Amino acid sequence: MSFAREASRAIRSTLVIWIIVAVIYPLAMMAVGQIVFPYQANGSLIKDNRGQVLGSALIGQPFTSDRYFNSRPSTTSYSTADPNKDDAQVLQTGVSGASNLAPSNSALLDRIKGNNDPDPSKRVEGDLTRLKTAGVQPTADLIYTSGSSLDPHITPNAAQAQINRIAQARGLQAQELETLIAQNTDGRFLGLFGEPGVNVLKLNLALDRLRSAN
Repeated sequence: MSFAREASRAIRSTLVIWIIVAVIYPLAMMAVGQIVFPYQANGSLIKDNRGQVLGSALIGQPFTSDRYFNSRPSTTSYSTADPNKDDAQVLQTGVSGASNLAPSNSALLDRIKGNNDPDPSKRVEGDLTRLKTAGVQPTADLIYTSGSSLDPHITPNAAQAQINRIAQARGLQAQELETLIAQNTDGRFLGLFGEPGVNVLKLNLALDRLRSAN
């Protein structure tokens, strides 16, 4: 068999494989995603009654008001910083991810003590004082940031710890909020993997709907 024929066969095989794995397969997966899992395939977007996008169920948002369940602190303020006015330098190393500061790093010590940091979400002692003043028993996920800094969930315990503050701010019964938390708690994946969590954006949207219904 000649070299030219062997080379021609190799080129044709490469083109066929490329078309299958680089064109047909991705398009097929996109089609399956859009047909079977359209919500997940399009970013798990949460919309209001008018169809306006409010956020994604996969990406956290900052909530600090006493009228809402507060979200977990973020090293990047959930990527809400304005690139043209980034005084806190939250976008200096990207829009997601942990700080990766060593225990001996002065910047981490400053965060723990709340020194020289204009961003209140990065002050551990400041968060402790704020939560205790509001009558909230601090939990780890209300004080410390997550590995991605975009975590949309808090633990059920963190949500329950905020019940009295929100009930007082909104004039609601604690039992109403306990029921709301239970209804918006995601269980373990397949009942086995991970831990239960509460999506803060979904919970706060449900909280607004509860207020409107009363």
